[in-house]
Formats: sequence, structure tokens, C-alpha cells
Amino acid sequence: MLDVNEIEKLFTRTSGEYTFARWGRAISPVVFGINDETLKVVKGAIEAVCLVSNHHMAETDPELGSNAMFFFFSDWAELLDVPKLDVLVPDLAAMVARVSAADANQYRVFRFDEEGAIKACFTFIRMDTHLRDVPAETLALSQAVQMMVLWSDRAFLQVSPLAVMDGGGVIVKPEISGLLAAAYDAVMPVAASDPSHALRLSARMPRKQ
Repeated sequence: MLDVNEIEKLFTRTSGEYTFARWGRAISPVVFGINDETLKVVKGAIEAVCLVSNHHMAETDPELGSNAMFFFFSDWAELLDVPKLDVLVPDLAAMVARVSAADANQYRVFRFDEEGAIKACFTFIRMDTHLRDVPAETLALSQAVQMMVLWSDRAFLQVSPLAVMDGGGVIVKPEISGLLAAAYDAVMPVAASDPSHALRLSARMPRKQ
């Protein structure tokens, strides 16, 4: 299992700030740019991660309709042609220019409510050569994990949050699913900026028997 220092690193940004947030409402996903078969895979992955997190989904969000939007595409410039996306994502053109220059294949934009909880997440996935070789189940589950809380910008750059089972399928690593469950404990805050929050998460992590 993760120790407190490892937990703290997962929510400490490159700038040195400890920043945590979780969803404060039910997740209502919508997915663009994939076929119906892959859509089922993506929604199934979100359901699975919500289950291990003790969070929940809903058909619609009363404020936004859909609050978890996934966009699959082949070129970042395609986003500039999506109607009204620039309303949902401020400075869309600047974002597209920045991630294009970095040759990124994924990017997430979070929006927060007045308490600091996540109220919306926009996940952008450019299907480059690398991602096209990743099984749909693996890609979907990884993206679902990364939208459940506000992780550090360095989290999972070197180590995946997923584990491969003997049969060839993938699951969320037990230490990550345990951390998500701890993060969504009803007594825990929806947002935190003090590293002592990591101590509280650690205290709620499952222990090896």
C-alpha cells in the first residue's frame, strides 16, 4: 500500500503546492468521437471507477446536463471547430496551441464549485500512434481514474494506475482504488490544500492482512 509520502506526492504539483479535489456531485458523462461499442467501454470504465471510489453516476447533471465530457480525435485543431466548446473551455485556442506544441496526446480541464469540489471535467484524447495501440479497455479505465480526483500534474507519468491481471484484463491497482475510496470517505473534505490531508487519507487506506 501507499505510504503517506507517496500519497502526498500524488497531489503535489510541480510548483510545490498540495492541491486536492474530488467530485462534489454525481458524474454524468458524454463521449464524442467514438463508435457505440467503444462508448460502452468508456462508460463501463467510469462505472467501475465510481464503484471502487464509492461515488455515483447520474443520467444528467441539473446544472450542466453532462459534466464529464470526453473528446476523442486525431488532431488538436479539430477542437476549434466544435460548436460552443470555447464557451465551456475558456482560452480554447491558447490551450490547443500549447498542447499541440508539446505534442501531447491527452489533456484535462477541470471546473470547480464554490466549495472547491470538481463540478465538471473535459477530457481531450488525441489518438496518436501510441494511443491507437492501447486496448480500449486500458485507455478508458486510465482516463476514468485520472478524472476522479485532481491528481498532481506529475502523477502517473512514470507508473500506471492500472495493473494487468493474469487473464490479460486490466484493473485499477489496489493501492489506487484504496486511495480513491479514502478520498471519497464521507468525512473527508471535497477539496484540500494542506499536506496534512495526505495523513488523513493514509489513515483511511486499507491495510494488508
